[in-house]
Amino acid sequence: MASDSGTLLARITDYANRPDPYPLYAELREAGPVVPQEDGSCLVGAYHQIAALLHDPRMSADERSVRTWSPSEQPREPSFLRLDDPEHHRLRTLAMRPFGPPHSPRRVDSLRGEIARITEELLAALPADRPVDIVDDFAYPLPVTVICRLLGVPREDEPLFRAWSDTLVAAADVRPGADTAEAGRAGEQAGREMREYLLDLAEQRRGRPADDMLSAFVNEPDPSLRLAPAELGVTATLLFIAGHETTVNLITNGVLTLLRRPEQVERLRGEPGLLPRAVEELLRYEPPVHMRERAPLVDFEVAGTTIPKGTSVFLVLASGNRDPRAFRDPDRFDPARPDNEHLGFGSGIHLCYGAPLARIEAETALGALLPRLTAARLVEDPPPYRRNAMLRGPRHLPVRLGGRPDRVSGLTDS
Repeated sequence: MASDSGTLLARITDYANRPDPYPLYAELREAGPVVPQEDGSCLVGAYHQIAALLHDPRMSADERSVRTWSPSEQPREPSFLRLDDPEHHRLRTLAMRPFGPPHSPRRVDSLRGEIARITEELLAALPADRPVDIVDDFAYPLPVTVICRLLGVPREDEPLFRAWSDTLVAAADVRPGADTAEAGRAGEQAGREMREYLLDLAEQRRGRPADDMLSAFVNEPDPSLRLAPAELGVTATLLFIAGHETTVNLITNGVLTLLRRPEQVERLRGEPGLLPRAVEELLRYEPPVHMRERAPLVDFEVAGTTIPKGTSVFLVLASGNRDPRAFRDPDRFDPARPDNEHLGFGSGIHLCYGAPLARIEAETALGALLPRLTAARLVEDPPPYRRNAMLRGPRHLPVRLGGRPDRVSGLTDS
């Protein structure tokens, strides 16, 4: 293992380490609570420091706090995910009105039956004559169908969104030292096209509302509670992407984790009441989001290290989730783990907006899959992963629902 802690971000984001970044996270925790990098950024990998910084108002989520924009550049309109209070609070509150309590307390819970129906339809359609790709055949279509239903996007237009989402996620990747200009331009173009589509769709619902969030946004009777057009486009884009990207990873990582541990498949089949806690453990053990970027608004000290104002600070949530100072036996997957205060959905004011929906989707999907996982085998282990190091998960997960695997060289618990 390389000993230079200043190259950790480069090594963590190196695609060769995507299948198993956890030894690098252990190195990060050993190197110190705050680890400066060669590119001028810092990494934080210890649970308690990450949690504290996620709650610290001196740490900004706004990317405009990290970089300086030249007079010829026009900073893009940020979503509330990349804003600080009070603007973050205003936009998030308006976005929550048609989604959750107190204004729409039954919106998510009322979807349970539909999520179960979609799940059963997907399972019934799985091919019996070839290996199944858990990503393309199941883990992707489930949450994307649900988010299309929630926002009011016609399901037949979903392929447009997949291309846009893939481009936007690629543009958001962290690649120290790489030339990201082309990916950035492609991301800007995809974002514009997606926002224009969603704004046009919302406009079609003005005065003709359906039971969806775009209708609720555009037909809000109180002018003080309406999103401006630019805010609506950015918010709807965020909700669509965040509403399925992370859940795809959660379900896929869950299937991969369970197939590597057939004894846990049998345990969960015998103790179905453990499933909600198993999902929480998956959010700790193999979280869908591995890092969040922040920047100090002022110079301040963390655990003896001064972080200058404007420094790009990567809070490595997945490292914090494996911190032995916060979790007993952290490298072991334990579906009955008590007091599991993981960072899988972040923490603080940016705690994941869609966490209740993601939990329902993951519990429903894994619960329905469990009977089929008893005889299932991985075709390839490790599977091919997505490029993005922040949103980590398999790009494909080929599984043979019966018979023996073609090739297995599995990773095991440390």
